[in-house]
Amino acid sequence: MQIDMQSRHLPLTPSLQDYIRRRLHFAMGSQYQRIKRIMVRLSDTNGTRGGNDKRCQILVKLSGQADVVIEDTQSQINVAVDRAASRASRTVNRKIARIRNKALRAPLISEPI
Repeated sequence: MQIDMQSRHLPLTPSLQDYIRRRLHFAMGSQYQRIKRIMVRLSDTNGTRGGNDKRCQILVKLSGQADVVIEDTQSQINVAVDRAASRASRTVNRKIARIRNKALRAPLISEPI
């Protein structure tokens, strides 16, 4: 699983990068084989003025499926990362479960005897 990180108007420190990697591995660990790539974009929309302006956008590219995009905005970047990773994990799990259920419900084609 490849994790790419970008930041705009927010310092992307090594400790923040490590935190994001650990959080995503924990959240997405059960679906590791199906995920091709994760892109994380962090931004501070208000700059130094403060407020709920730290945004975390997570894009998950699945093998053979549509991308999952989750975004969260909070006053602290760690909280935004936590909430976005948790929501992304639930969304990916739900999407994969639908695919499995659809495959199980597919009618079996019997061969003529």
